[in-house]
Amino acid sequence: MTTIQKKAALPGQSNPIAHFTEADIEQIGYELDAIRQEVIDTRGASDAAYIRRVIDTQRKIELGSRAVLLFSAFPPAWVLGTLGLSISKILDNMEIGHNILHGQWDWMRDPKIHSSTWEWDMASPAEQWKHSHNELHHTYTNVIGKDNDLGYGIMRVDEDQTWTPAHLGQPLWCFINAVFFEYGIAAYDLELGAVIAKKQTKDPEFRRRAKQVLGKIRRQATKDYVVHPALSIPTGSFLPTLAANFTANVVRNLWSNSVILCGHFPEGVETFEKRSIEGETKGEWYVRQMLGSANISGSKFLHLMTGNLSHQIEHHLFPDLPSNRYAEIAPKVQALFDKYDLTYCARPLVPQVASAWHKVIRLSLPNGWLATTNKKNVPQQLGILYKMATGDRRTRRLLGRKLESEARAKAA
Repeated sequence: MTTIQKKAALPGQSNPIAHFTEADIEQIGYELDAIRQEVIDTRGASDAAYIRRVIDTQRKIELGSRAVLLFSAFPPAWVLGTLGLSISKILDNMEIGHNILHGQWDWMRDPKIHSSTWEWDMASPAEQWKHSHNELHHTYTNVIGKDNDLGYGIMRVDEDQTWTPAHLGQPLWCFINAVFFEYGIAAYDLELGAVIAKKQTKDPEFRRRAKQVLGKIRRQATKDYVVHPALSIPTGSFLPTLAANFTANVVRNLWSNSVILCGHFPEGVETFEKRSIEGETKGEWYVRQMLGSANISGSKFLHLMTGNLSHQIEHHLFPDLPSNRYAEIAPKVQALFDKYDLTYCARPLVPQVASAWHKVIRLSLPNGWLATTNKKNVPQQLGILYKMATGDRRTRRLLGRKLESEARAKAA
């Protein structure tokens, strides 16, 4: 039976599947298999038409936006072109690239829309992203130490992880990562941090992959920051076009990062220990996806712009199903949550983003610090934080225990 990482040291936390039997977990697996099979049995021409329509629309938006940006020296043209290019890049990244590379449309047997041939407008080469995302992230969803997407190696993601003063910078690192998200993803796919730490930068395989990444970045940068701005020179729009391309990339990065944070990191989403997946059954894998994901509620347009990752729970359960079918099966999945007394974590976009960032900030601080801080005791609490940040391990441990004890007493 999957063991949720215990967090009994903090108030208000419990194991959400403590009431399950092994039979319950396996039955959930059977019921989810049935939902998946129903979609597989009914996917067809209308689904294929959907993805072709989205690809056609994205390409027309990009072409039109780049044409407008040829005259981006004029402010209205800059605004219109930048907005269109941002939307185009988001669609290419989210609803098209992400989902095609998941193999969601391989069943069409269209060589032009296939996970083995598709390349996207991102710094990370498709080949490397498919390994780190499809094979590792979706296999080890929210397993600390196994899922690189969980905190991207730069954040404290769980209360049981030891707090250090370096974690105070976590909100800043998270924001910088969001702004340059595509390059962060490329670094994660390369496992750059681990390679540097192990001094394996001269490894031939790493060098091959690094060369592949640098080549992709060079091509992307040449397109956005050389070729298209150069085409705007006759209208005196070189610098405005350059700025528009940079802005569109940042908008895409911020949006993609926000969607990912909302799906993996808001309050109420569980994390797991490595030992919890030893001998894991398919039913237990399904349950881990249910507890380790969160949705964003909203309009059809919102779902489109998120690549239907607003249905992150459904996507984690069925990563290879066509994304346009997630909205259809979401009520069935939610009914299963209700049947087995599990919390279906879903909020509108703004509250979900706020929840994710609340968790980023909360975990950047010692356990219990935020819960025990109020307007009256801020100076005292800042004093405690200063002592923990500048003191030795023993000081941090003693003050940390005091904070956690006060947090438990406050919640009682």
